[in-house]
Amino acid sequence: MFNSIKQDIQAVFERDPAARSVLEVVFCYPGFHAILLHRIAHAFWCRGFSFLGRFISHVARFLTGIEIHPGAQIGEGLFIDHGMGVVIGETAAIGNNVTLYQGVTLGGTGKEKGKRHPTIGDHVMIAAGAKILGSFRVGDNAKIGAGAVVLKEVPPNCTVVGVPGRIVAYEGRKVDDVDLEHGDLPDPVEKMFRCMTKRIEHLEERLAELESKDTHLTATG
Repeated sequence: MFNSIKQDIQAVFERDPAARSVLEVVFCYPGFHAILLHRIAHAFWCRGFSFLGRFISHVARFLTGIEIHPGAQIGEGLFIDHGMGVVIGETAAIGNNVTLYQGVTLGGTGKEKGKRHPTIGDHVMIAAGAKILGSFRVGDNAKIGAGAVVLKEVPPNCTVVGVPGRIVAYEGRKVDDVDLEHGDLPDPVEKMFRCMTKRIEHLEERLAELESKDTHLTATG
């Protein structure tokens, strides 16, 4: 657990340029507090003290605005930035060096028993407000755009945006370190509208040419 806590602190310095000292991270970062309390709650949960685990989870939610079920499995180096509204379900599993922004939900889609929450691979970035719902895997090095709703498996090295989530980049460069440039993710809907606009402009020009020819023929006839 202590090694995991050390990795969690290091993750803050790697991914947040505003972090200035270990003391600041330990006392002023709610994302770190939520992860720390979750690791304690998870330890109790795994040893059969389910009520104590849930109670610690509840206290963490009250203090940080981040809800992590004590049954969730979290790897090393998780960074929750600004974390308010983050929800991580009971059977969710998160790999190493994952980044979550505010409002992210790792949830289920119904009342089924067993595994019902997503599994997140290593080096995944999930931007603000994204919802990943269901029992499937988000592959290593994937990026999920802000506000996306992901309902099916995401292969490794993919970029997903939109509602429902659509893959807009596949097998991109390997992520050796954390990529936070989620503001530059492509928008497939905007791209589609641009194509439609160009097509409409072309058709309008063609229609104007045909009308001009028809007017000319009528005048000479």
